[in-house]
Amino acid sequence: MNNKEFIAELARRTKSNAKETQYRVNSLIKLMTNHLCEEDTIQISNFGTFETKKRLERVLVSPTTGQRMLVPPKIVLSFKQSTNLKNKMQ
Repeated sequence: MNNKEFIAELARRTKSNAKETQYRVNSLIKLMTNHLCEEDTIQISNFGTFETKKRLERVLVSPTTGQRMLVPPKIVLSFKQSTNLKNKMQ
C-alpha cells in the first residue's frame, strides 16, 4: 500500500475528504518527529512503542580490504510492537 492508497482508505473509513486526511496524517508525523527528536518515547496502546536509542561508537573492519573504520555514535529510531497486536496477528 502506498501513501495515496493509505490516505484514500483512511479518508473512506473516517468519512472525510482526502485533503483533510492528508493534513491530519502529516500533522501527526510532524508531532511524532518533534517528540522523538527530544528523545521522548511515544506509546500507542494496542499498537506499539516508538523510542530513540543511542548507538555507541564502534570499529568496523572491511571484509575485502581488512581496513578498520570508525563509525561515530548516532541516535536511531526503535519500534516495539504491542504484545496485544502480536497475539491478534497470530
